[in-house]
Amino acid sequence: MDVVTRLVAEKPVVIFSKSSCCMSHSINSLICSFGANRTVYELDQIPNGRQIERALLQLGCQPSVPAVFIGQEFIGGANEVMSLQVRNELVPLLIRSKAIWIWNKSK
Repeated sequence: MDVVTRLVAEKPVVIFSKSSCCMSHSINSLICSFGANRTVYELDQIPNGRQIERALLQLGCQPSVPAVFIGQEFIGGANEVMSLQVRNELVPLLIRSKAIWIWNKSK
């Protein structure tokens, strides 16, 4: 758990992903589409990926990826992020975490 806490500290958005996971790619693309400052960790491409994945499972992320943290807070996986988007709550959350500074709805 400590390794996850360290990785998300002082970063506005952190996405734990796997390079072969289409939902991870979709969530990353969604957050990127807002111009959000984000950090992505591909668990299948980093040395301690299995350790991080076990910690994410302990946090309750089922499946383990994508696992999204916004403002150092665990948001959840793809379903939770998409629910925020549908309820128009994702952008305000990204703004509060300083991942984005302004948002123009007319885009």
